[in-house]
Amino acid sequence: MTDPTELMTIGELAARSGLAASALRYYEELGLIRSERTPGGRRRYARATLRRVAFVRAAQAVGLSLEEARQAMGRLPEDRAPTATQWNSVARTWTRRIDERIDELERLKRRLTSCIGCGCLSLRKCAIYNPNDAAAGHGAGARYLLGDEPPIPERRTPRRPAPEDDCLTC
Repeated sequence: MTDPTELMTIGELAARSGLAASALRYYEELGLIRSERTPGGRRRYARATLRRVAFVRAAQAVGLSLEEARQAMGRLPEDRAPTATQWNSVARTWTRRIDERIDELERLKRRLTSCIGCGCLSLRKCAIYNPNDAAAGHGAGARYLLGDEPPIPERRTPRRPAPEDDCLTC
């Protein structure tokens, strides 16, 4: 058991971490953090739990899910700071994930600068990229913003005006 003078209540952990007590209980339910119980059943957290909460929040900022954060923390010690080797192992995983996230954001940025009615919202009226709401066949949601590639529209040759269209006085 941890030294009781080194334990924090859930309220203290919430205040120090910036998370609601309900979020901390959820983290505990998921196995991201753990508490000890007093004889009265109250939660007490080791000070090292602050580091684990910060780790989870950093993982989320990178774009990792809570499950991915839990898996990464499984490779780190619970009751002390990780060694440089342990941390580097996790950091390499995060670096790959950050690069993937940057690529995703760059694709999103490119798509946002094109026609917003391009089928990203599966609009029936977009005849350029989404005729007859073809994007809906790929599933729910903003398909082209989610990563589906819109079809390349057919190139149409401009219609030559008929001789009667040349009349400027009509």
